[in-house]
Amino acid sequence: MRIAVIGAGGVGGYFGARLAAGGHDVTFVARGRHLAAIRDHGLRVRSALGDLHVPAASAVAAIADVGPADVVVVAVKLWDTEDVAAQLRDVVHAGTRVVSLQNGVHKDGILRGHLPPESVWGGSCYISSFIQEPGVVVHNNTLQKIVFGPYGGDDDLVAGFLDACLASGIETEASSDIERVIWEKFVFLVGLSATTSTVRQPIGVIRGHRRSRVLLHDVMAEAVNVGRAAGVKLEPDFAEDRLAFCDTLPPTMTSSMHNDLEQGNRLELPWLSGGVADLGHDLGVPTPRNQTVAGILAPYEFGRPAAGS
Repeated sequence: MRIAVIGAGGVGGYFGARLAAGGHDVTFVARGRHLAAIRDHGLRVRSALGDLHVPAASAVAAIADVGPADVVVVAVKLWDTEDVAAQLRDVVHAGTRVVSLQNGVHKDGILRGHLPPESVWGGSCYISSFIQEPGVVVHNNTLQKIVFGPYGGDDDLVAGFLDACLASGIETEASSDIERVIWEKFVFLVGLSATTSTVRQPIGVIRGHRRSRVLLHDVMAEAVNVGRAAGVKLEPDFAEDRLAFCDTLPPTMTSSMHNDLEQGNRLELPWLSGGVADLGHDLGVPTPRNQTVAGILAPYEFGRPAAGS
């Protein structure tokens, strides 16, 4: 398949490299020092499942430089979604499908606002990976999974992308209820990002203390309530299910938002706890825990605030 990956970071770099190693024609859109390193030395992935090296010719600087594609994988930070969606209008043609592996539940609505709705698949991924240095992506463990699917009816192109991913060694599922899948991940992600970022500790510390464990549960329960009010088929006790899941995680596990906070980077806060609070307000669902998290982290949304500002 011809695949374009918009964003060659931890998520896009890893899954794109797997697809390229599987024999598919993959073009990465990257920028800055990361792009320069890929052009000089190729994209390198270090993984417990086997290291990968993608040739330098696979990277371009702009979406406009991407040739015809069967599938476009969007893997940029959430604040870039609107700009990427607008630029994709010139790339997405009849037969092209776009699947976002970004966090949150707002992303696909933004994409459908710029692109033919039938071209946008829902998608979710499960992986811990990051850019270690320009041109190098590290995959932390053996978990690497994609779940995707169309929002309405059957799509003959689903089988082709599913086969491409599976043959490339990526654990992949096609879902007939992708909105629910995205919300299920969102509930967990909001809980993990909110608590690890506000407490500044990994999940083991948070789940091990009575009061921070209650905070973790309540943040997730509010997200469940908002999703159910929006018509998503989440079980009423899904927060309890995710809390039990948190007990199975490595105690040192943290979140990408916590990592960004520690490094002084911009945060995806408006689309995580901030997104829960905003959606809750629109739907008349109380979200006091997520509102508090959004307030605590608000000064860090655009990076570490300057002293005295």
